[in-house]
Amino acid sequence: MELDVLVVAPHPDDAELGMGGTILRMIEEGLRVGILDLTDGEPTPYGNPTIRSQETADATKLLGLGWRENLGLANRRLEADLVNRAALAGVIRQTRPRWIFAPYWEDAHPDHVAAAALTEAARFWAKLTKSDLPGQPHWPERIFYYYCFHLHQAVQPAFVVDISPYWERKAALLACYRSQFLVGPAAEPPTLIERVRDYASVWGWSIGARYGEPFACREPIGLASFQGLR
Repeated sequence: MELDVLVVAPHPDDAELGMGGTILRMIEEGLRVGILDLTDGEPTPYGNPTIRSQETADATKLLGLGWRENLGLANRRLEADLVNRAALAGVIRQTRPRWIFAPYWEDAHPDHVAAAALTEAARFWAKLTKSDLPGQPHWPERIFYYYCFHLHQAVQPAFVVDISPYWERKAALLACYRSQFLVGPAAEPPTLIERVRDYASVWGWSIGARYGEPFACREPIGLASFQGLR
């Protein structure tokens, strides 16, 4: 399936956590969006592969995605090595997205840092001609980076997406991952979902909206119209 947007997530729940509202908005605006989870996210304190698979299926259904796959790489040991680069480049060549979204390149979680580096390298490899990669050469126009929450830092994003109409649905997406967000310390007040809401509120305030999701980009971003600019 060819996509407009490919979201690369180190673990199931990262895409929803970092940009769930934006994904909902993109789909509503007619974009073909897919998520590629790099690992199954296990082991975790309250999850297991069966639980995480069902949680991911529930969230995928709520999102209304037409495409979601798992690359089957090693959780906690994710590396931007040549084997993994080839695997991700092959997916990029087959799905042919215009834009890729990946985790922000600075994070306390090594898997998130590796996922950003892996995505950047795979984007380059995906355009190579004389190679044994599947599909035809393809060069996504941009990589954008969404923020997760393992490293608490003040950032200056390249842009913020208004997700005000989508916050309740984003909260429902996060609630699908019960083993991650509804048990243990994540369920103690203020809950993790409440903290995500407060974070989204700050970014919404920054653009004059109720809720927002911030994104970074290493490259200049062009504007074809001023209609949506705030």
